[in-house]
Amino acid sequence: MNLYMQAIIGGGLIGLSAALLLLFSGRVAGVSGILGNVVVGAWGSRAWRVYFLIGLLVAPLVYGLLGMPAPQIDMTINNFMLLLAGVLVGFGTRLGAGCTSGHGVCGISNLS
Repeated sequence: MNLYMQAIIGGGLIGLSAALLLLFSGRVAGVSGILGNVVVGAWGSRAWRVYFLIGLLVAPLVYGLLGMPAPQIDMTINNFMLLLAGVLVGFGTRLGAGCTSGHGVCGISNLS
């Protein structure tokens, strides 16, 4: 399967999962909000958030079990810069009140 087909299928699955989450639970699939509520211990209906995050981690494993090769990543950056980038992304998602999954994937489709 070529790279373009993988991207199309992956994007379709992201859209489908976001639509199903909204349809069945009325919740937006904003990953930073989901993760943030798990980390700070927002216990009200926490189980679905944990399952959602587990699904994000298990999906690549399933991909590998289906015989698909893992993409090769060549990073030429030191660990400090990688950590700094992660902190800045986290800060940006808090400053912007969400990440691309909540604003882009779900927000645009909800006309918000």
